[in-house]
Amino acid sequence: MKKTIAIAGFLLVAASAGYAADPLTTDADKYKLRIENERIRVLEYRDKPGDKTNMRDHPDFVLYALGAFKRKLTFPDGKTVSREFKAGDVIFMKAQTHIGENIGDTDTDVVIVELKQPAK
Repeated sequence: MKKTIAIAGFLLVAASAGYAADPLTTDADKYKLRIENERIRVLEYRDKPGDKTNMRDHPDFVLYALGAFKRKLTFPDGKTVSREFKAGDVIFMKAQTHIGENIGDTDTDVVIVELKQPAK
């Protein structure tokens, strides 16, 4: 019984700490799994102007923009950042939790390579 209460308590603490869910679960209509192994996970992400995602987690990742787009990221603390990308842009991002919103007038079309091994 004590073990069950301890596990339930841990899950409650984890949930209240603001952990978001996997993007393949939170936004299955926008994310597509392309390949996954023990070291990486490659996702394709597409949306339309005005589309907004749910809060989700990403480990460290590399983003490759297949086309130009503009988006706003909202972080759990309410802070927002707007970014513009050109076709062919490649960026590395540290692990983060955010909501994404397409605030431009073009579709978002990117490939995201998530790294499964934490930085040393």
